[in-house]
Order: sequence, then structure tokens, then C-alpha cells
Amino acid sequence: MYGRNVTCRVVSVLFAVILLVFGISAQDHSGRSSPEKVNATALPTRGSPITSLREIIGAGRLEYLRWPNFLDYRVHVENFYRNSGYSLVWVRQGQPTPQALGMIEILQQADLQGLRADDYDSSRWAERLARLQVEHALRDEAHFDIALTVCTMRYVSDVSVGRLNPRYFQSRLNIGPKKLDLAMFVQDYLANGTSLKSELATIEPPIASYREMKRALLTYLQLAKADDGETLPDPHGIVFSGTQYDGVPRLTRLLRLLGDLPESAVVPEDSRLYAGALVEAVKRFQERHGLRTDGYLELKTLEQLNIPLSYRVEQIQLALERYRWLRYDFPRPPIVVNIPAFRLYAFNKEGGIDLTMSVDVGEDAASTRTPVLEDEIEYLVFRPYWDVPLSIQRNEIVPNIRDDPDYLSEVNFEIIAPGGQVVTDGKVTREILQEVSAGKLRVRQKPGPENSLGLVKFIFPNRYNVYLHDTPSWGNFFKQSARNVSHGCVHLEKPDELAAWVLRDQSDWTLERVQHAMRDGQDDFKVNLTKPIPVMILYTTALAREHGDIHFYPDIYGYDTDLLAKGYPTPR
Repeated sequence: MYGRNVTCRVVSVLFAVILLVFGISAQDHSGRSSPEKVNATALPTRGSPITSLREIIGAGRLEYLRWPNFLDYRVHVENFYRNSGYSLVWVRQGQPTPQALGMIEILQQADLQGLRADDYDSSRWAERLARLQVEHALRDEAHFDIALTVCTMRYVSDVSVGRLNPRYFQSRLNIGPKKLDLAMFVQDYLANGTSLKSELATIEPPIASYREMKRALLTYLQLAKADDGETLPDPHGIVFSGTQYDGVPRLTRLLRLLGDLPESAVVPEDSRLYAGALVEAVKRFQERHGLRTDGYLELKTLEQLNIPLSYRVEQIQLALERYRWLRYDFPRPPIVVNIPAFRLYAFNKEGGIDLTMSVDVGEDAASTRTPVLEDEIEYLVFRPYWDVPLSIQRNEIVPNIRDDPDYLSEVNFEIIAPGGQVVTDGKVTREILQEVSAGKLRVRQKPGPENSLGLVKFIFPNRYNVYLHDTPSWGNFFKQSARNVSHGCVHLEKPDELAAWVLRDQSDWTLERVQHAMRDGQDDFKVNLTKPIPVMILYTTALAREHGDIHFYPDIYGYDTDLLAKGYPTPR
């Protein structure tokens, strides 16, 4: 597994990421002494387990397990048993140790971590324990011991860095230096430990939002069991405040269950009137689900209301998984964008939020999706040129020039040679158009308010050639609830405020100077940052927000569906 080894040590200041993190705490295994080891005891008179253990480890496979192949963990299992002299660790005198029983209980409750308990053989442990209570062979003990070791190592890894590898999900995240000696941790702090749950808590993501999501998971597991699952009827139109709707009883029950309708709100059981407290509850529901908060019961709102709560459980589980993929040791407070929420957050060194705003993201097509990545903003450009990507140049610009001879001048474009010399910003000959189509000449848009990048762009060099930037004067979509409209870049609602924040350690770059540079400054003016600022573009459809509120967003790129479909265990 451990090309992506996990870590207990959180380096530098821990910053809250994945949106709306309002507290940081972490524990560190570094520098602490290991608990005194209890020497594992070999079985007394019935022979040695060495042969059985070595055979199984050598094969990297144990049919006794639900997931028999453990080749990804074989090195760690080998180190674990070498440290114990190839003696049984979880079984003493033919019986499971207290630590074994405690670890099995934790594995059986893995669902509460957003994991899948059966991945760790949850349904098989009762029979295995019962087998040890009657006369049994030495091989039964070896199978039990190594099965618990493999399941424990898988669980530790999954809690620390995720059950699935993010590289399979269009991700360019740097998971950071999450290193842990897996064999040592399992042996010293679990197999020979005294407080298993406390030790395991130290390898979870060290942020408050992760803990909030775990609490939300428990809540929604209970809500999913309590809900009757009734579907709201189609009103064949929009239900406005003050109108009759047959779904009012079900709507009342659901919103009260979710907490959007207060227990104190009075709605008569036989009422069909959609009004008052019920409308306000729908507004709260809409706000938590990324919808326009107008209180109207229209198609999109009804679709979200009719989503089974079991699906909300899955969204929270996937959010917890994505938390585990992240690093938390940033040298400076990061900027975080969550794609499905259409939202940007700029954090301070205490983990609070200095600035937040709406954003547009890429359309749902393979070539225009905003990528999930981690990088660093290195510089800004005020009043930039837009260097049209070659794919857009060939697929959109060239056909437009063919259809309209005046296209370049109408949209303020120009054609340039490889050295940057302007070839034309007006009429285009057939020969020039051929070279543009072949990519020998390039197209760019001149600076100004109509430029597709707006008046400022934030550059973090990356293989996708995407960045954060302003929008043209004609391109304001920020009042819409769904804003996947770009070719992949992130459009900013308040680019001037973000520029001032990014340049905050350069005292001469006030908000007023930023705004002047955007309106009246020099074209294509580059400003380097004194220190790069981390930027993370993430994808999660469930978020813990202020006061424990849980927000859900549509799976606009289908990544949740992909993640749910991926089998386990995946290669590390």
C-alpha cells in the first residue's frame, strides 16, 4: 500500500480546509515514547505458529478474509510479525486478548467512520471468536491472528488516507507527508495498547469540520431509519406561498425531521395550505442544498426534497473519504474552492475565514471540467491578455472567423506570431486562417472590461492551464444557483477583494490601488507574490457549516457516482 503512507505528525500550523472549518486540534505521535510492549506469547505445548504465519504472509493471501488478497500490506504484515518473533500477537493461551476484542468492536463499528464495516470482516468475527472457545487447531489461531492484523492495518490506513486512492478520481491532490510506520503503530499502540479509540483518533484528519461530519453521519443514519420515505406528489407547476398543496403533511414531517422546521412551529395535521413557517422551512432547506432561497416549491426543490436520506448518508461518507485524502501542513493559509458548492474560501492562520465568495466553475464535459488539484498562486496579472487555448482556437474561433470577416475586431481579438508580433486585429486572409487553424499563429484577446478573463487573473502554473480570474462585464452569472459555465477556470465574484487579500503582506497594495490597477492601470501588469499562497480546488457534495449545519450540493460532474462504484480494496 504505502506509496501513500499515513502520518500521525501534523507539520507546521494546521489549517482548516474543505470548507468552513472552525477549529483545529491534533495529537502527535512524534517524540512520545512507545507504551511498554507486552511480549507476545507463543503457544506452549502444541507447537509453534511460525510455519503457519510465514506461509500465509509469503502468499499474501488468506481465504479466511472477505478480501483474501493482502499483497499491498504484505511488507507491513511481515514487519509486524518479525517484531514479535513470529509469535501470535492477538491470541494468548488459545484465547483472544482484550486488545483483540476491543479492535474487533472498532472494526464492527466502522460504518460510523464513514467506512464499510464488512470490508474489515465485521460479520465474520463472531463465528471466529466462537471457534476459539471450543477445541481447535493451531492453524485456526494463526488464521484468526493474521486476519485481525490485516483488517486492522486496512482500517488504520483507510482512516488515515482513505479507503480509495484519489488518483483514480481525476485528482491531482498532493496528499502530503502522511507517513506512519504501520507495523509499529499497530503493534505498539493497538495490539499492545491500552486506549485503542484514543490512539486511532490521532490519525484522523485533525480538523473540526471532520468531526462535525462524523456527527452528521450518525445523525443521518438515524434519520434515514426514522423517515417513512414517502415521495412528495407532483404539483404540476410551482407551489407558491398561500396556495394549496396535497404534499403539505409529508413536507411538514420531512422538514421537521431534518430540523429545518422547528418543533415549535404549528402546522395542523389536516392542513393542505403551504404558508407561514412551512415556507420559511423550505427556504432553510433550499439554502442548505445550494438552491435559490425563494421558498417556491418548484422542480429543483422538489427533486432535492425527494432524494432518499440514505443517499445523504452516502454523500457524508464520501465527504469523509475526501477529507482523508487531504494534507494539512500548509506553510501559509490556503485558498480553497469547492466545485459543487460554487464557493471560494480564503483562510487565516487561526483556521477562520477571512474572505468568501461565489464562483463559477467548468461545464460538465470532459474537456471543460474544473480540475481537482492542489498548487500555489505565484503571481497576479492586472488587465491581462487572454491567450486562447488551442482547442478553443480551432473549435470556436476559426469557425467564427469563417462565418464573420469582422469577427476579430468585434470581440477585440488579434492574431499574433510565435514571437508575439501582432499579425492582424481586423481582416483575416485565407492563408492566415490556415495558419491559425494549424496552430502556427495564435489568437489572443486584448485587455479591457470585455476580456474573457476580466481585469485580473491569479496564476498557479498547472498542467491544465486553469486559474482564478475576474469575469467580463457581460459574464455575471453569480445570482444563478447552478454556475458550471466556464471552460475550466474559476470565475470570481469579488476579484478585487481577493487580489487585495492575496497581496495583503505588501502594504502598498490596498484595495483602492487594486481597483485602480484593474480599471485604469497598465495592461498585462504582473505582480509577484512575496510568498506563494496554497490553493486547493476540491470536490465534495456534503459540507459541515457553521453551527453544525450540513449542506448538500448536486453531483455536477458525477464524481460521487464514480466513487461509489469503485471497488475495494484498490491498489495503493
